[in-house]
Amino acid sequence: MAAEGLWSNGEIAEALAVSRPTVTKWRNRFSQRRLEGLADEPRPGKPRTITDEQVEAVVTKTLESAPRNATHWSTRSMAREMGMTPDAVMRIWHAFGLQPHRQETWKLSKDPLLIEKVHDICGLYLNPPERAVVLCVDEKSQIQALDRTAPTLPMLPGTPQRATHDYQRHGTSSLYAALNVQSGQVIGSLHQRHRAVEFLKFLRTIDQNVPAHLAVHLVLDNASSHKTPKVRRWLAQHPRFHLHFTPTSSSWINLVERWFGELTTKLLRRGAHRSVHALNSDIRQWIDTWNENPRPYVWTKTADQILNSIKRYCKRINQTGH
Repeated sequence: MAAEGLWSNGEIAEALAVSRPTVTKWRNRFSQRRLEGLADEPRPGKPRTITDEQVEAVVTKTLESAPRNATHWSTRSMAREMGMTPDAVMRIWHAFGLQPHRQETWKLSKDPLLIEKVHDICGLYLNPPERAVVLCVDEKSQIQALDRTAPTLPMLPGTPQRATHDYQRHGTSSLYAALNVQSGQVIGSLHQRHRAVEFLKFLRTIDQNVPAHLAVHLVLDNASSHKTPKVRRWLAQHPRFHLHFTPTSSSWINLVERWFGELTTKLLRRGAHRSVHALNSDIRQWIDTWNENPRPYVWTKTADQILNSIKRYCKRINQTGH
């Protein structure tokens, strides 16, 4: 722009969204030293002591090996192996996004109808049928009424809330829940056990809570209690109910599991209950509070996106030779 001779420094700065002193500085450097003036000048500070080859060696060893006495590298063991400081190892790991101390789990469904089921359920989420309600159904079984053996100490500035690690058991309860995909509201029912009898009672509860003119599509897992002869007979007598089973080992596709996570994090994990009655009372109150301002979970992935992701992962597994 300066070579064209039509722009002032101020106009160049405005056009390129930089300051006028920046334009002046680089024009002066080019005028004095030509192209060499546009290169970065030496910066103050200690010169690098770790070469690119050493960085590559750390990354390669982290990804392709393990120490003799452990399953994964730590900053100190890697530092001893490579002859550098733990801080240097940590900086390299951060730069390349390496976290040897972490491990995540996964499980691939072996359901022969995986593709059909994924298309079916994603279709319900992304394009629900008209004059119908879609409910994600599951049971959270064996919820324990636990009470700490000593009072919980409250949070203080600089000190988190503290509770004893040991506890007393006072019985269990099982929660059946149906999450409305469109509204986010939850229908809940608590029982002592989780058999086909209790599931049938919950189906009747859903039938009572959903307007009679709407069809009911239930997304649920493959538990045997969902397929007993009594349940099938009841469903035959109530043709507005349609069951959509998730693929085996695929609880991630059932949105009510996300809601169970909310319940666990916000109530159960740090709660203290001296009886099953107290536990059930708190759960019912939590559900009522949730339903006052329900927040639906928005499903965004299409079936093809999910299946393509599984396909890519399978290819990675096959490349390992297992």
